[in-house]
This record gives sequence, C-alpha cells and structure tokens, in this order.
Amino acid sequence: MTKQELLQLKMTATRVRMGVIEATHAAKSGHPGGSLSAVDALTYLYFKEMQIDPENPQDPERDRFVLSKGHAAPGLYATLAERGFFPVEDLATLRRDGSYLEGHPNMNKVPGVDMSTGSLGQGVSAACGMALAARQEAKDINVYTILGDGEIEEGECWEAFMFASHYKLDNLCIMIDVNGLQIDGPTAKVMNSEPLDQKMDAFGFNTIICNGNSFNDLEQAFLLFDRAHGSGKPTCMLLHTTKGMGVSFMENDPEWHGKAPNDEQYQQAMQELQSDYDQLEKEYAQWLK
Repeated sequence: MTKQELLQLKMTATRVRMGVIEATHAAKSGHPGGSLSAVDALTYLYFKEMQIDPENPQDPERDRFVLSKGHAAPGLYATLAERGFFPVEDLATLRRDGSYLEGHPNMNKVPGVDMSTGSLGQGVSAACGMALAARQEAKDINVYTILGDGEIEEGECWEAFMFASHYKLDNLCIMIDVNGLQIDGPTAKVMNSEPLDQKMDAFGFNTIICNGNSFNDLEQAFLLFDRAHGSGKPTCMLLHTTKGMGVSFMENDPEWHGKAPNDEQYQQAMQELQSDYDQLEKEYAQWLK
C-alpha cells in the first residue's frame, strides 16, 4: 500500500466515524461503540477490497457483505454513504419514523445492504448460503461478513462455521470483531470464547490474526484470504480492535455499546475526529508536495 493510499483510507475512515457520531446523536439512540471498532475493516472492504458499484447496487456479479452484528448499522450506513450509495445527509435520519435507515440493516430499503440482520448469528448463516450459491453457479464472487465477539456466544454461529468448513467455502471471509466487550461487560467474563484461533483452526478455517484498526495489517490479511482461494478452506480473520475507536471517552468502555452521545459529548467527539482529520489532511498535502 502506498503512503497516498494509506492516508486516503485513514481520512475516509475518520469521515465514516464522524458519520457514526452524527447518526447516533441525531437518533438519540443506536450503537456507536461496536460501529466505531469496525469502521477500519468496513472502510477497507468498501474502498479497496470488494468488487461493488454504487451506481448498480444490485449487480448480480458483485461481491456480497453481511453485517452479522446488525446493531452496528450506523457504521455500515456511514460507510455506504461515504462510498456513494446514498447521501451522507441522510445519516441524520437514523431510526426516525419513515426513514429507510432503520436501527438494523434492511436489504429491502437501503441501497448497498445485501442482507437484513439483527438477530445475532443469522447473518453469518446467510453469508454461508450466499458463498455456497456463488460457488454452485460458478461465479467469481466473494462473500464477507463481520461478527461481534459477543455474538459468537450464539450456537448458530458455530453451526455456520461447521457448514462453511464442510462445504469448503474458500470464497467466504468471516471477520470477528474482537474488541473484548459486549453489552454486559468484558467477553472474557460474560462468556469466554478464547482461544478463538485454535477453535477456528479446529473447525478447518484459514485463520488470520491481525490488528483490525490497522490498514497495513488489514491489507496483509486480505492478501492471505485471496491466496486461500482454491484451498477449500474458508477464512476467518480475528480482528483485534478497540471498541469506540477514535473517540477518547468511548474507547474500551462497555457503556457505549448501545448509548448515543448527548449534545456535549457529541461536540467533544466531533472536535476530536475533526482534529484527527485536519492532521491527516495536512499530512496528505505535505506528501503531495
């Protein structure tokens, strides 16, 4: 990845994070913490990895993405808006009566959403079906899905993992957002799922551990996914992230799993993100000279 590409991705991710804060503040509800932790992975997917076209969101040959942890919809919506699927201004209508941007993704209403999700565990199962269908139709389509590390307490997730391995879905990339927190506290205390790498290896996955908030690490992880094509092994990326990433008072605090910022907190969050963006923009301008 070039320096230019890295700075562009960082600036895009910062704008996406600002969109998450704008949306949840306007709605006075939503899930900012887990949205912010997944922003870098979402940004890399939609701006570098996936074969998609905002002008033709229903292209039958497109790659597919399923947000299995559907409560992180503000992160997905902000990414889709930034990518051009719908106006960024619409983020302020999140969860409002009559808005197409509901609390959880709705594939029948939101351009760019490939599967309606919300009930944890169901998204990854749908992603497995998509990957199998693509292979049966001999189509060059990758399917990507992001789960929460709290979500994998659901038994349905492990049924899906077994399905993916059994059917050798090497066009499937499962990403687990390992931010270590869920609504009730640390995942290690609520229901410890470690060692995840050994468990996914045992299920027959091509398991990759990386920093999910580092674009350089994400680039290497997706290269390994690409190389796994033809291996008969589905890929699982264990993305170690920080919940609330990018907003100081939200980071590593389970309170922000499902709480919107008030006016004062909104101002502080936006000031921090704008400062980060200004610094990146300055660095980018210097690089261009």
